Amino acid sequence: MQIKNILFIFLFILALSFFIKNCIRLINYLSVGQKENRTGNYNERIKNVFKIALVQTKLFREPLSGSLHFLIFWGFVLFLFAIAESVCQGFYSPFNLSFLGAFYSAITIIEDVFGVLVIFAVLYSLFRRFIVKVPRLNVDKAGRIDAAVILVWILFVVLAMFGQNSAHIAKQNFVLSEYEIRPVSFWLSSVFYGSCSNCSSVMYETFWWMHVVFVLGFLNYLPYSKHLHILASIPNVFLSKLAEEKNVLKPLDLADENAETYGVADIEQLTWKQLLDGYSCTECGRCTSVCPAATVGKQLSPRDIIVSVRKRTFEKAPDILKNSEKVSNGSLIHDFISDNSLWQCTTCNACVEECPVTIEHVETIVDLRRNLVLTESQFPAQLNSVFKNLETNYNPWPFSQAERADWAEGLGIKTLAENPDCDILFWVGCAGSFDARYKKVSQSFAKLMQKADISFGILGVEEKCNGDTARRLGNEYLAQTLVQQNIETLNKYNVKKIVTACPHCYNSLKNEFKQFGGNYEVLHHTEMIEKLIEEKKIELKEKNDKAIVTYHDSCYLGRYNNVYDAPRESISKIPGIELVEMKRNKSRGFCCGAGGGRMFLEDEEGGRINEERTKEAVETNANMIASACPFCMTMLNDGVKKFNKQEEIEIKDIAEIVLENSK
Repeated sequence: MQIKNILFIFLFILALSFFIKNCIRLINYLSVGQKENRTGNYNERIKNVFKIALVQTKLFREPLSGSLHFLIFWGFVLFLFAIAESVCQGFYSPFNLSFLGAFYSAITIIEDVFGVLVIFAVLYSLFRRFIVKVPRLNVDKAGRIDAAVILVWILFVVLAMFGQNSAHIAKQNFVLSEYEIRPVSFWLSSVFYGSCSNCSSVMYETFWWMHVVFVLGFLNYLPYSKHLHILASIPNVFLSKLAEEKNVLKPLDLADENAETYGVADIEQLTWKQLLDGYSCTECGRCTSVCPAATVGKQLSPRDIIVSVRKRTFEKAPDILKNSEKVSNGSLIHDFISDNSLWQCTTCNACVEECPVTIEHVETIVDLRRNLVLTESQFPAQLNSVFKNLETNYNPWPFSQAERADWAEGLGIKTLAENPDCDILFWVGCAGSFDARYKKVSQSFAKLMQKADISFGILGVEEKCNGDTARRLGNEYLAQTLVQQNIETLNKYNVKKIVTACPHCYNSLKNEFKQFGGNYEVLHHTEMIEKLIEEKKIELKEKNDKAIVTYHDSCYLGRYNNVYDAPRESISKIPGIELVEMKRNKSRGFCCGAGGGRMFLEDEEGGRINEERTKEAVETNANMIASACPFCMTMLNDGVKKFNKQEEIEIKDIAEIVLENSK
């Protein structure tokens, strides 16, 4: 055994031991969090890893940066063969992978090709970050230094690999071994060693040491870097919420008599998975770049919230694990994350949709809100009346429950108390029952069902708010009370199938009522309308007034429940109507600004989200904006008035458009 091998073995054991120690440290930090079950349905979890982590489909939502990351990621994966070969040579110098035969040919040529691509990708990434200064990549000084260190380090690893390979070729008198194909390395070898092949042995040893030292150093830098995501992202994707779970919040156990706090004030109240989210964030800024609040200049940054979780974990977890009496001062909420930023979130899920490593920002934001409301009683003053109205009137406004069915007068619609044997329940919702504008939508949809001869009924005064507003605002106690009261009513009538014109009601009834024993088949009215048109139960006029229509995607219908096509297909089938898309549409659709309880809060900082969205709609030159949500309709109407376009642009619900154009 040569001195080189002895030195390497010592270095390797030292580096590996330090890396393992750090991995154990990080895993122990996760144990500070609350328990949470993220097991089951392993086939879908493996598919998610393949699609999101390996193929990196979410990154390609931005083609340029996605391509750069794809090259760097897969370049490094493929370089593992070169790294493994170099490491084995540290134990036994003559070792190489040529025994793999034709597979070795593939390995060597891919190393060369991807090596060049990675160099260009790294250089262009540095150019974008430090010369072009892409806004979403703007981070604090420590983050900028960290990004530069990582990118330059990757560059050095690749250059050292090329240096090692080209020197080795010269050392072998420019004769490649069997199955070896290295066009780039061979060319470099002829350029640098063509007239000095005698120095190739020294240069080979130099580059070999540089290669292994850079790799082992990189490995041990990761646990202290924001690029910890290289280790954490694949587990995070595997353990993320599955498709059917992505649209629900986890319930609080309000029956726990020993609970001293509710929601999250600090890291020990977060789950281990939420702490892992912190590890997985690479501060790429995709979440903040699509956040409606951040877009219009508000304080909220989903990225900063997740980064704050990581920073607080690294600060406090060691003290908790040591049972230290002197635990770090302050708390996650107030000291690391401001109350104001939390109340600016519309829970639109754009951040979650965009995140390439499936971080669940909204869950953490709502958990922090829960602590402010249920434990500290600190929330915006405007919410006092909202909570009081929900408790006493069962709607967020000061309307009497006795008026809930007034919208249906003269339409001949029966309640379930009058006719419990109908096929489907029309869940009208608070806006559909009380809002002057949206009552017209309820009437239009009811008339469409009557035209289609659908057997339906309503709950009338027995219907109460579904609890979505209270829940997203952090008042879990009030939300669960409303949910349980509604489930009791629904089960009393043995309801099986529900249709609603409100996406917030739709999401709650379909996905969150299940947490409390309410299992129903739930349709959004746009889904039913499209189905009735397809089945010819609603016939459309052959000639209509021409109109240019743009459709606004509701976050709770689109991103939360993947209902994108039904409303568009209903519009597109109407003769005379031309459907045009806004720049941001479908899964990239921009929020109206009313979700997450923001409907009932004033804008006190930055611009108005609804005006940003309305401006985009106006730019399409459409003369009608189609909506499928009461909150969206209100916000878009306000936006149109702001731009003095109310004479030029109509805001109509899908049900109203179809009714007007039906026979």
